[in-house]
Amino acid sequence: MSVDIKPYLQYLEKEKHIPKKDACELIAEAIKSSVEKSVLSGQEIDVIADPEKGKLEAYVILQITDAISDRNREIHLVDAKAIDPAAVVGGILRKPIDVSDLGRIAAKTTQQLLNQRFRKIEKDQVFQEYKNKVGDIVTGTVRRTERGNVVIELGTAEAVLTHKEKSHGEEFRTGDRIRCLLLEIRDDPQRGREFVLSRAHPNFVRRLLELEVAEIADKTVTIAAMARDPGYRTKVAVDSRDPKVDPVGACVGARGARVRNIVKELGGEKIDIIRWHPEPLKLLEEAIRPAKPRNVRINERDRSIAFEVEEDDMRIAIGSKGRNARLTSKLMGWNLNIAKAVHSEQSFEAKAGEIAVRLAEQLGVSPEIIAKFVGLGISGLDAFEGATVENFTESGIPVEEVELVLAAVAKARHA
Repeated sequence: MSVDIKPYLQYLEKEKHIPKKDACELIAEAIKSSVEKSVLSGQEIDVIADPEKGKLEAYVILQITDAISDRNREIHLVDAKAIDPAAVVGGILRKPIDVSDLGRIAAKTTQQLLNQRFRKIEKDQVFQEYKNKVGDIVTGTVRRTERGNVVIELGTAEAVLTHKEKSHGEEFRTGDRIRCLLLEIRDDPQRGREFVLSRAHPNFVRRLLELEVAEIADKTVTIAAMARDPGYRTKVAVDSRDPKVDPVGACVGARGARVRNIVKELGGEKIDIIRWHPEPLKLLEEAIRPAKPRNVRINERDRSIAFEVEEDDMRIAIGSKGRNARLTSKLMGWNLNIAKAVHSEQSFEAKAGEIAVRLAEQLGVSPEIIAKFVGLGISGLDAFEGATVENFTESGIPVEEVELVLAAVAKARHA
């Protein structure tokens, strides 16, 4: 006796998106497995589900014999002929059974097997739908919060935004519509397949820029480097393949409209967009602007850069809690050592005194006399080259002192 399963097949196809053919195979397999393990244990069962007619039929497979040794698998010829007049010893009889009479236990077991397999199919379908969206932005609705993790419904899938993948200070309420980066689809041995979202990953900002800035989407402008401190600041270095396109201007947009939309999405997180330079010094100048690096020393081997900034620029270069310095270092891929510029405040008189003492020691003449010559702008022996007494006539220095010094210079040169 056949059973009409057409309505069930239509339901599975419409609501669960399971094709009739696949559903029939699963139903037949589930009934066969459950019946063979329960009410008809030890017997061989064949179940046929027709996807076109929507009919379900079941049979017990029996060997026809004239001497029965196993009643579960054999049937006497006389009994076989009562079902099929053409039955012969050694043949096979397919004895019809009423599926609806298989019993409560078999029905319950069958339903459990079907539910398990249909759930697996649904999960596989969801996986197929989202596997190519890993790394893209998805939109969902907040359903609940569990131990700091936010469970988000993406439509056909349920995903989780973990505490560590949220930006600093972000809080969400049930019903909120939010955008996230589909970070990965993880297979957990206990919880099964898990869709993991992120709003803290740098690629979330990257994808937002690609969606907001047409020049990035069409590859005219490229994101050369990026560093992010979620919830606080992101630094992005951009370059242009077209010399006519300003990469920074394209990302910022008219009156800052484009970057403002991204800042709003990120809850006020600051976005610094700078022009990319392959030369580390130029990139450093862009990254810490308006601060200006001075006395820069680059160590290529250690990939480190040491430099100084004015005292007033230290706060800008380092940033709150050192964030700007860390982000700049991460963006560049170089270790940065920042120091405050030290200026030597030395008077002209002090410098002149130092020069006078130095020359006096070289010439063996008193510093007081040499100081008179330093006052004329002389700071070394080379300044006396070709000098004569007449050159100092109007200097106000006594002739005898001029002669003394010139003689000492000549002696020092021939020493």
